[in-house]
Amino acid sequence: MRIEFVSSARGDFHWSRPVLTIGRADDNDLVVSESQVAANHVRIHRDRRGMVLDVVPDAGRVYVNARPVRERALLRAGDSLSLGDCRMLIRDDADLEAREVAEPTDARCTVALRPVAGPLSGRTIPIGDRLELGATHGALPLELPGNDAALLVLAWEDGELILDGARVPARHAVRVNGVKVVRASLQPGDQIGLAAHRFVLDGPGWSAEPVVVMAEPPSEEPLPEDVAGPRGEVWWLILTAAVLALGIAMVLFVHF
Repeated sequence: MRIEFVSSARGDFHWSRPVLTIGRADDNDLVVSESQVAANHVRIHRDRRGMVLDVVPDAGRVYVNARPVRERALLRAGDSLSLGDCRMLIRDDADLEAREVAEPTDARCTVALRPVAGPLSGRTIPIGDRLELGATHGALPLELPGNDAALLVLAWEDGELILDGARVPARHAVRVNGVKVVRASLQPGDQIGLAAHRFVLDGPGWSAEPVVVMAEPPSEEPLPEDVAGPRGEVWWLILTAAVLALGIAMVLFVHF
C-alpha cells in the first residue's frame, strides 16, 4: 500500500510491513511535522478484517472520509485520512491493470453500489445493466464542489463491469482504490472515490458459491446377533442351551 499526500508536493510513502505508526516524533515509521499532529498520533495494522486504524489517546483530531474517528476505524484503499490539517489518501500500490481479476459467474450478476461517504450515504444503489450518476435526465444526483456538472457511468461490456469517468471534469479525479482512472474494469470490494463521494462495489453473486461436499454417512454399528453369524445359527444355539438345561433339571429331579 502507499500513502499519497493531498495538496502537497511531498512524495508518496510506501509501506508493506504489518504495522505502520504515524506522528510528529522521529521514532514513527511515517513522520508528519504538522503542528496539529501529536508525537504519536495513529497506528495502522492488519488483521483478518483488513486495515485497522487505532488512534492514540489524546492525540487530537482524526478523520476518515471526513468523519471523526475517536478510537478505531476500518480502512480500505481509497479512504481519505486527515490528521489535523494534514490530508492523506490511502491507495493501492499497483495499477488496476496489473491485478488478478475474478470473472463473474453470470454475464450480468447482481451488483450494487453502497455509498459509504458523501450525500448518498445510507443507500443501496442497484446497478442493473447500466447506472448513471450525475448530470443527465433520470440519473442520480452527483454533487461536486462548485456545482460542476459530471457524469459517472457503470455499465456491463462483454461480461465486465466498466466504470467510465470520461465526462467528469479533470479537476475532480475519479479514483478506484485510490488510483486515478478515467476508465476501469471493476471488481467486488472496489471503492470508487469522487470528491467527497465514496462508493463500495458489492457483488455477492460475483463468484461461484463454494462446492459443498457432503460427508459420508457414518456406518452403522453391527448388532451382536449379526456379528455372531446367520440368524439360523443363533436359534440353534438357543435351542441347544434349552435342551441342556432341561436335561440337567431331569437328572436333578431323578436324583432327589
